Amino acid sequence: MKKINQKIKPLMFFVLFVASLFLEAQIKKTASVEGITEYMLENGMKVLLFPDNSSQTITVNITYLVGSRHEGYGEKGMAHLLEHMVFKGTPNHPDIPKELTARGARPNGTTWYDRTNYFETFNANDENLDWALDLEADRMVNSFIAKKDLDSEFSVVRNEFESGENSPSRVLMQKVISGAYLWHNYGQSTIGNRSDIERVPIDNLKAFYKKYYRPDNAVLMVTGKFENDKTLALIEKKFSGIKNPDIPLLDVPTIEPAQDGENRVTVSRVGDLQIVSALYHIAAGSHEDYAAMAVAEDILTDQPSGRLYKALIDGKKASSIWSFSPFTKEPSFLYINVDVPSDKSLTEAETTLTSLLDGLKDNPVTEEEVNRAKANLLKQYDQISRNSAYLGTYMSEFIGAGDWRLSFIQRDRVENMTAEKVNAAIQRYLISTNRTIGNFVPTKQPVRVEIEHTEGIETLVASYKGKEGLGEGEAFDVSYDNIQNRLDSGTLPKTPIEYGFIKKDNRGKTVTLSFTFRTGNVNDFMNKGKIASYTSRMLNKGTKNNSRQDIEDKLSAIKSSVYFSGSNGRVTANINTTEEHLMETLALMTDMLKNPKFNTDELEKLKTQELAGIEQNKTEPQFLASKKLSLLNQKYKKGHPLYATTIEEDIEEIKAISVEALQDYYNTFYGLSNSATLVAIGNVNEQTLKDYFETEYANFKSKKAYAPIADKFSQNTAANENIKTPDKKNAISIGVLPFESSQAEEDYAALQIAGEIFGGGVLNSRITTRLRQQDGVSYGAGGRVSVDANTNDKNSSMLVYAIYAPENAAKVQTGFKEEIERFIKDGITEEELKVAVTSWVQGENVSRAKDNELSSMINNNLYYDRDMTFYKDIEDKITSLTVADVNKVIKKYFKTFDKWTVVNAGDFVEHPITNEEKKVD
Repeated sequence: MKKINQKIKPLMFFVLFVASLFLEAQIKKTASVEGITEYMLENGMKVLLFPDNSSQTITVNITYLVGSRHEGYGEKGMAHLLEHMVFKGTPNHPDIPKELTARGARPNGTTWYDRTNYFETFNANDENLDWALDLEADRMVNSFIAKKDLDSEFSVVRNEFESGENSPSRVLMQKVISGAYLWHNYGQSTIGNRSDIERVPIDNLKAFYKKYYRPDNAVLMVTGKFENDKTLALIEKKFSGIKNPDIPLLDVPTIEPAQDGENRVTVSRVGDLQIVSALYHIAAGSHEDYAAMAVAEDILTDQPSGRLYKALIDGKKASSIWSFSPFTKEPSFLYINVDVPSDKSLTEAETTLTSLLDGLKDNPVTEEEVNRAKANLLKQYDQISRNSAYLGTYMSEFIGAGDWRLSFIQRDRVENMTAEKVNAAIQRYLISTNRTIGNFVPTKQPVRVEIEHTEGIETLVASYKGKEGLGEGEAFDVSYDNIQNRLDSGTLPKTPIEYGFIKKDNRGKTVTLSFTFRTGNVNDFMNKGKIASYTSRMLNKGTKNNSRQDIEDKLSAIKSSVYFSGSNGRVTANINTTEEHLMETLALMTDMLKNPKFNTDELEKLKTQELAGIEQNKTEPQFLASKKLSLLNQKYKKGHPLYATTIEEDIEEIKAISVEALQDYYNTFYGLSNSATLVAIGNVNEQTLKDYFETEYANFKSKKAYAPIADKFSQNTAANENIKTPDKKNAISIGVLPFESSQAEEDYAALQIAGEIFGGGVLNSRITTRLRQQDGVSYGAGGRVSVDANTNDKNSSMLVYAIYAPENAAKVQTGFKEEIERFIKDGITEEELKVAVTSWVQGENVSRAKDNELSSMINNNLYYDRDMTFYKDIEDKITSLTVADVNKVIKKYFKTFDKWTVVNAGDFVEHPITNEEKKVD
């Protein structure tokens, strides 16, 4: 045998050598920057690989260089409509939603001005990667794009279009952008024109698909835990055989002429909140001026340092401000939105906005402001770069704009930005004649901005090397046993803090930490209203040692985040940072927790913002439906911490909040009592953390002992009520059905799967299949089953929902009714069980691979006094379920639709009474 092996080894080496040469001939390495390596197939398709061993998931993202910019006359919305159609299947993958669900994938597709992308994140294994690459290769050229699918899907897309029509800010934004452009397609909404969506011929859609979905117009990116060479070979196998059409793609840009003067757009629709916005044309993403304007945008709109924020929000002329500037291939724009409550002057807000922007020429930005903005932006770039799953889809924006390396070039340009360059860009772009906000204004000496298209992107990126990468991290096993074995847990001796630490080597040395403490009982929180949540929301608004601006600047400097949330009896701090900056971030968190300074002006800004939000929501179907559901099932008296409030009561409670009330609440309830949990995952030193919390929190005490606020199961009020919301083009129906059970009971596993089949999955549940895939009346429809973790309350519920055009209300009601009845009567199939179980198991694997979700799981374990075997036992039960097991719990817990509490909100038209109905009356 030894002699035979000696003869075989050279042969095997030769075969492998030849194979590697063949692969190299098929796939050429063309660039490498900070851990991302680019390859090129012979058919012109680019491949980006970004290995991250610390991520136990893989994300496959494919970007096609086609978006709304490429649409012609009569084709508005075609790129987006095609994105929907590509989920309808291929000969080899006839039911894509079912496959995505079966593998527990987290998928989506998105369309923007310059690109369309499809991605799926899934549990990292060879089988899943093979499947995902095969799926993307197959639907690149073999998607059905069938007439029968178009007939149902166009109404789904129309429903998505209508859902945007409900939002005043979105409608205004679309019309302002449209008013800013004469010819270029950036002026057209990506979702398209309603008539084009409804009337698109199937042959035109097929031609659009064949024209743009091709290897030389696509960039495939794989991120996460995978073997590089094996993945390259697999990509070559799946994609190299795909040929490009004979006709080459030509991208001839439309040159938008310089604006001749200030434009004005006015929109008048039902609503309460006033809005003023401004748009300025700026350079393309690849232009150096774009980076300068990104810094300028932060200087203007950042909270709380932004000049516009201070003038409008601190100046009490508006309630909130936001902005965005898309990173596009051709000249882009900066859009600024200001929300103005009805009790404030829209004219005054607009004057403040435009005066400040026009006055920048005489009041240039300072180096200090530029440095602060750079720190804010660089923190964002840094946190994105550490998240490989998100990075895969984030790169689509830069790919669409010309090349993925532009992401790093943009970062470097921001890092090297100066006040001189920012002011020069402001002087060039932020002028009144380049603005869309108002009426035409004649002038004898017009000032125009000719914005050039960036040339030579290939030259710009060709020699770019980038910085040192963040490494690949540790290949962390997300099995229940390994997590439990790696978990360091216990209680700190000098405090009531229960801790759970998992030390692992993350890519970028990242750390996720959460700290929760609980105090008080139900009697303590009677008649407290919103004080608990407002107290926690004020923690980052300034301390006795650091102003709000100081806190933001320090967190930006160390590229870290601290978020607080709170409700009656609970305060949680969440930290995202790195090993290097963990202790600095903890020090800031501790300062905010121990030394808050409840500032009257900051409180008034919070109150104004929330009151404006309520005002905006007064006519919003989803908000009103959710409110009504809570009121229909009201089970507590006014003053109880779980009492469901009306809109009027919300307003009353907000107005009543004072700094004195917050300080009193803080003094009474902030501190450690008898319940606290601390979870940290990543590059941590467990002993250092223990020592820190023992030292810093040993004397941080509250005298209020914690007791959970009971929220026991109670029967619902059966109802099916309508709320009229005039001029809202999108309606919503929400139904709930409470039931008595908990996660500790035997039925829990089967309920999980029943809920998955009923309303979960990826466009594959009973509800989604009926209302979206079959009837084509809803863009968003589904449901879920939520089982209470509290074994005393057992307050569980199931939910069903759909958004739709108001004229389809009857179809939605029928769909709900029939599908629930069929679910109870016929139960599930063996195939549905198989898909749902696989989906659930793989989905849980993906969840445990994400540090923030794993942290939440560990926190719940500490609170409920359980460990990872609890979840392992559930998985064992789920994988052994039979159809009979699931059907049994369906019959036990599900009830016919007339037993649910249902609220429908929309601009419903009254059904006319027929002559026959009159006779009956």
